[in-house]
Amino acid sequence: MEKKDIRVLALDLDGTLTNDQKVVTPATRAALDAAAAKGVTIVLASGRPTAGVMPLAKELGLDKKGGCILSYNGGAIIDCATGETLYRKQLDAKYVPQLCAFAREQGVVIITYNKQGVVTESPEDEWALKECFTCKLPMQKVEDLAAYVDYPICKMLITLDPARRDEVLEAGRKQFAGEIDLYPSSPFFIEAVPLGVAKDVSLGSLLESRGLTRDNLMACGDGINDRSMIRFAGVGVAMQNAEPPVKEAADYVTVADNNHDGVAEAIEKFIF
Repeated sequence: MEKKDIRVLALDLDGTLTNDQKVVTPATRAALDAAAAKGVTIVLASGRPTAGVMPLAKELGLDKKGGCILSYNGGAIIDCATGETLYRKQLDAKYVPQLCAFAREQGVVIITYNKQGVVTESPEDEWALKECFTCKLPMQKVEDLAAYVDYPICKMLITLDPARRDEVLEAGRKQFAGEIDLYPSSPFFIEAVPLGVAKDVSLGSLLESRGLTRDNLMACGDGINDRSMIRFAGVGVAMQNAEPPVKEAADYVTVADNNHDGVAEAIEKFIF
């Protein structure tokens, strides 16, 4: 691969930037600091809500280095230094009761977010609790989620036993075809987002606002929801632990996985 001038580095969090304990190791942290010192904008690109990414962004010092948070799988981009929203796409309010009803019919749990954390009618659900663990956010029980959500949201998340993911996904895609997008982001999560929301679309908008092109972007990920940005980026990197279709979409697959500084390896190879 010829050398690209990488100015923006987009990183998925879970299974990519963080290890399985949800921690950024010292070696990866050092590589990020070196890239930022070289003028590269670090973008934490996650399905998590903004509040679930903010603590990590602060821990990495992105509020001082001018990095960004891409949250809700591309539903929003926030400038860490100014707190300004650079991009946002909201889920039309009419889909909230429809998605709640769909989840009820399927016998699965659905969650969304408020400013404090995760909200759901089923806070004891083991799959919903995984989202709280991932985002390090508290869980709030509400009696009627559809009635509770009277504020704008970027996405809802169906949480379920992995054995049921594909059949529920298929039923949801059939019911909401052409209205909203549904796709898996882990074995036990199905994202429900506005049509056309994806990590590549919002990254394209960010690059354009800075007078850059996709050739200036490197993107690293491991999950199906990272495929779009990996394909879109001038340098698309899949972690060693990535799902097979993600590796197929990538220009490069790291030798190391997310527990052994795969992101640091990619930074070393393509930015230095």
